[in-house]
Amino acid sequence: MDLADELQSRLVCGDGAVGTLLLEAGVPLDRCFEELCLSEPERIRSVHEQYVAAGARIIETNTFGGNAVRLERFGFEHRVAEINRAAAQLARDAATGKDVAVAGSVGPLGITADEAAARGIDREQCFREQILGLLEGGVEWIFFETFMDFEEMALALRAKTELGDVPTICSFACSPEGRLSTGMPIVEAFAKLHENGAKILGVNCMNGPHGTVQLLERVPADYLLAAYPNAGYPKYHEGRFLYHTAPEYFAQSAREMVAQGARLIGGCCGTNPTHIKAIAAAIGDLQPIRSKTVRVAVEPLPSRNRTRELGVEESLLDRIAGKRRVIICELDPPKTLALEKFFAGAQALVKAGCDAITLADNSLAILRISNLAMGAMLKERYGITPLLHLSCRDRNVLGLQSELLGMAALGMRHVLPLTGDPSRVGDHPGAASVYDVNSVELISIIKRLNEGFSQAGKSIKAATAFVIGCTFNPNARNLDSQVNRLERKVAAGAQYAMTQPVFDLHLIEETKKRTQHLNIPIFVGVWPLMSGRQAEFLHNEVPGIIVPDAVRAEMANAEGAEGRARGVRLAKKIVAATLAQYDGVYLITPFLRYDTTVELAEFARSL
Repeated sequence: MDLADELQSRLVCGDGAVGTLLLEAGVPLDRCFEELCLSEPERIRSVHEQYVAAGARIIETNTFGGNAVRLERFGFEHRVAEINRAAAQLARDAATGKDVAVAGSVGPLGITADEAAARGIDREQCFREQILGLLEGGVEWIFFETFMDFEEMALALRAKTELGDVPTICSFACSPEGRLSTGMPIVEAFAKLHENGAKILGVNCMNGPHGTVQLLERVPADYLLAAYPNAGYPKYHEGRFLYHTAPEYFAQSAREMVAQGARLIGGCCGTNPTHIKAIAAAIGDLQPIRSKTVRVAVEPLPSRNRTRELGVEESLLDRIAGKRRVIICELDPPKTLALEKFFAGAQALVKAGCDAITLADNSLAILRISNLAMGAMLKERYGITPLLHLSCRDRNVLGLQSELLGMAALGMRHVLPLTGDPSRVGDHPGAASVYDVNSVELISIIKRLNEGFSQAGKSIKAATAFVIGCTFNPNARNLDSQVNRLERKVAAGAQYAMTQPVFDLHLIEETKKRTQHLNIPIFVGVWPLMSGRQAEFLHNEVPGIIVPDAVRAEMANAEGAEGRARGVRLAKKIVAATLAQYDGVYLITPFLRYDTTVELAEFARSL
């Protein structure tokens, strides 16, 4: 079967979901579905045979997650070639003697480029290894599916091209608005992939039949188009996702997809042989369309004028650009609903010269009042600029973006993304740590919001105006590694950095020397020590903080008023050294002892 030639004049029905049938057959959700090609081959062969019997003319191998990165979660990363060869052979067995093509399914790696770089993973080699196994198993096509990032798709396609000229289907998971997660219009992605040799271009997953039709409305009929929608939206019940879209509805939607240019139509998550049988019957008497009117264009880029309507704050970076010194003071949100001391401290700090109050996000995984709520009250009641930390620990990507949009709606601009301390180290050790993304990935998400799009590529109608910070730890033993990570953060969109507390004067000058090529403001953290015991506590128990031996010796046995006096003298030296190198400083208030930070702010402003 020459699928590409046939699609020039006929419609073709694809297959449906493999995982859905495996789950319905009782395979546990936490099982490695790809490994079943080795341990339970008859089960996988049966799935393929059911789809062929239902009318599928092209079937996909059970290898969506058959790359080393995804298989590593199950301990099968060294069996990539074996699994993919076996999967290809099982699909070929089901197609033997029938007019059915076999495509090798290749999904995204499931990690970002930044994570791959941090872990030393060669992404292109991962794709090359999987594709080689599929080709050795005898697949006739390579089907790249459910990709959300154009760069990863292009990388995978390049890996395939190096291995041979087997034809390729490139399919994205994309919102109905017609933009990929990076903001690239899908029509632009299709054009580039077509130039690079992709035979069939398509969309799959993410949307049900209705959303897929909406998406296809935005795509011209210039290519051989594929559409593999989900069976609507699922309901989560007792550890499983249940889909309820009727085959008859799916069939009617398939005819609408044909009217929008689709020539290869199958199903993704939630679909089964009854859906495929209905599709095959519905499109059997139709002819592919050769031209159409693109009824809905991709939405224009979001306007920044609407951002200004929100009454956003003056940027601290604008103050620095205007040659004005910037003093940031940290004041942790309270652990209880006794708020009076917090608000008194915030007002005192601003009166002393503080330009913004930075609010931690349950630092050290210890429960505190929402920093968004406290920041909103500071802004509304007292006109104080809040700078909010945002931890990846407590929220998934939906929650993080919701929090950010809430900040934007309240006119807040300054945000410091950070990965966050794991929950098990705090006062709720049984709480789950989320970590959908890390701080670098969150920076990229915020940058996308500043361009007017969510992580999923959906327009938010108005570009946000966030001033994006990042953390930097000059105390680390391997400073080269920290500088390298800071470079990645800046490349992702960070516009300034705030450091862990620094107690070593020489480290300030070294930090300046090692980071000046990045050309961003760096706010060195200054923590006024209150006693010798506190110095030992910070050095020995708080991650990321190093108190040099000389400082600990100077603070030794100093408690009470004497301890505070020594700590403030040292902090003033660090403030002076910092402001000799930088245009701003970051003052940390220990345990709501804001009177000390007030003294340091006044000192910094007087220099």
